[in-house]
Amino acid sequence: MTQAGQSQTAKIVREIFGHLPDGTAIEMVRLRGADGFEVRLITYGAALQSIFVPDRAGRLADVVLGRDDLAGYLAVRRFLGATVGRYANRIAGGTFELDGERFQLPTNDGANALHGGLQGFDRKPWTITAMGEDPSPFVTLSYVSPDSEEGYPGTLKTEITYRISGGSELALEFSGVTDKPTIVNLTNHSFFNLAGVESGGGVLDHHLTIAADTYLPISAAGIPLGPPGKVDATPFDFRKSCPVGARLRDATEQVLIRQGYDHNFCLPGGATTEPRFAARVEDPKSGRVLELWTNQPGVQFYSGNFLDGSVTGKYGRVHRQYDALCLEPQVYPDTPNRPDFPSARLDPGQTYRHTSLYRFSVSKVAGE
Repeated sequence: MTQAGQSQTAKIVREIFGHLPDGTAIEMVRLRGADGFEVRLITYGAALQSIFVPDRAGRLADVVLGRDDLAGYLAVRRFLGATVGRYANRIAGGTFELDGERFQLPTNDGANALHGGLQGFDRKPWTITAMGEDPSPFVTLSYVSPDSEEGYPGTLKTEITYRISGGSELALEFSGVTDKPTIVNLTNHSFFNLAGVESGGGVLDHHLTIAADTYLPISAAGIPLGPPGKVDATPFDFRKSCPVGARLRDATEQVLIRQGYDHNFCLPGGATTEPRFAARVEDPKSGRVLELWTNQPGVQFYSGNFLDGSVTGKYGRVHRQYDALCLEPQVYPDTPNRPDFPSARLDPGQTYRHTSLYRFSVSKVAGE
């Protein structure tokens, strides 16, 4: 129920979304920007539940997959809009070595560890620690991951701030500190469909740009095979805008083994201090545009290959193959076992920082 005194024009609205079986209250926070732009997030998994964005004509649509109620999120784990950690993506064999000590994680993706293990950050209740409207609407959530949770060393104290700026830009600011050497790789796992989830269409006609000259070829299990490969003359060359589905049916092994795209693209310059342009998606029909800026060294592009029709989300829509896409800023997969990749190590006294900006706009003409 919405708290007293909060109106439909308030920039921040806080309400109860549901309760966990143990009685823990899960909250929803609505952050409002300009022209109807609105972000809804829930404290379960610190997840983005909805993002409403106007099209060329000013019509609003929700552009991320999600569930209508908490029971839906609890019933099936699909990472819809979730904060993923302690380590996003895969770790080969669920094992890694740190300072001569080997750590074994639960293997929840065949022989590998995926997205934080059996009960990752996406399955945890987060705590709201701050909210405000100055200089723009924001909410900060925190979660403390105890030493050895899911096999990871060190107590990790994590915060995420969701902030609306510039009317239609969503900034995500992750931070973390540890009391022992550990590994950290946090990301947001939103599934985007800029045509609007309720429309029921897919994303194969979305136009995609990724500012990367190289990507990581992977095994059928999603583990990098070696060093980055050039995108030149491959279906992975998105340096110029191209429809997502234009080369999806190309009979190349890297596309076939994952039934589409599920690969890390290596951004030039590795990790940076300030966010820089990483990717752009446009739905030509509605004109909605999303630009991703990040300080992370990589972006995992996933074309929704394994959405299999087994989950019904908001608006009664069944989530089918290629109905949405993910752009997940992160360090590379299996980095703890690959000293040649950008490091995911975090030591006591250091602060993990990840900033990603999701800038929404509209193009005046299709393909602009």
